[in-house]
Amino acid sequence: MGPLQGCRVIDLTTVLMGPSAAQTLGDYGADVIKVESPDGDLVRDILPTRGPRMGAMFMNTNRSKRGIVLDLKRPAGRDALLRLAAGADVLVYNVRPRAMARLGLGYEALREVNPRLVYAGLFGFGQDGPYAARPAYDDLIQGATGIAWLMTRSGSPEPRYVPNAIADRLVGQVAVGAILAALLERTRSGLGQRVDVPMFETMAAIVLGDHLGGMSYEPPLDAGGYPRQLSPDRKPYATLDGHVCAIVYNDGQWQRFARAIGRTELLDDARFATYAGRSANVATVNAELVRIFATRTTAEWNALLEAADIPSLPMHDLQGLVADPQLAASGLLPLREHPTEGRVRTIAPPVTLHRTPAEPERLAPRQGEHTVEVLREAGFGQAEIDALLRDGAAVQAPPA
Repeated sequence: MGPLQGCRVIDLTTVLMGPSAAQTLGDYGADVIKVESPDGDLVRDILPTRGPRMGAMFMNTNRSKRGIVLDLKRPAGRDALLRLAAGADVLVYNVRPRAMARLGLGYEALREVNPRLVYAGLFGFGQDGPYAARPAYDDLIQGATGIAWLMTRSGSPEPRYVPNAIADRLVGQVAVGAILAALLERTRSGLGQRVDVPMFETMAAIVLGDHLGGMSYEPPLDAGGYPRQLSPDRKPYATLDGHVCAIVYNDGQWQRFARAIGRTELLDDARFATYAGRSANVATVNAELVRIFATRTTAEWNALLEAADIPSLPMHDLQGLVADPQLAASGLLPLREHPTEGRVRTIAPPVTLHRTPAEPERLAPRQGEHTVEVLREAGFGQAEIDALLRDGAAVQAPPA
């Protein structure tokens, strides 16, 4: 019933960026065919895992898909992929474009078999620059786009990466938007197109959206950077017995906060009284908040902040996050029965489409679980399928 019902996606991606994009399309109702090499997606082996090659990260990045195995280095495997693409709406890949060309699967080859195909590449760098042929991974992109360095500006003793694959995940979702835009345009033109989504340029745009600052102007007004985000005291506030996440941001919040804590003199101080004053003195303001929050317990602050309508939330660890009552009420983490892995906690789509809901029907597939099924649907006869399996150009998983 999802909004992309009837749309078929060929997913040639591995690791996290491409698979997360294809998973979102599948969550929205597309029939996503994950095509793996005989070696399989390496994320299958990231621990922890209950069964072989079905690691937790793989399962949470490859739901809403059917899985097949084709050896695209063999002519028969490549030809099978082209036959699948002839009936598809989208093909997503995340190897370097030159590797796709060497396989005979560049855009021109795919457009010849299906001019309506949206051919989406998620790779490291724009193909017009000196980095075009380089490999890219989340850590590298975080470093190259200034994220690791920005951590030192905000108080870290040394450069470090954010402990999340934020480049993979964010660029994957940017790709979803670009693919949907190309599909929408196709309803007018009747034609597909090539869509390039480079990690480096995409993450640079995201980082600089916040931190380009005075370098937006020529000549520059400053060296860039958003002071509020870079303040060393922009972090959960330590209380007498724990931490609380709070933000006292606009003028109304500051007025209520000052009255609630009995510090109305702050409202007569130009550094605190207005948003402009606080922005110009962000280090002073945040340091004062650190001192204030250290004077009460977490429970006392939770009650005070809620009563004063000041934005706040608990500082969760991972177990606390999973147990959060808001997530329980919204059904983000349902427990389901996987055919081979038993009872598993899954991650539901966070977006709600009320008329055409995104309700994933498939949990992550075993490697090659649907090879024969998908080939039959594409018009392959049994003799052709048997030949592909016999020659190793395709692989079918054994029964569960």
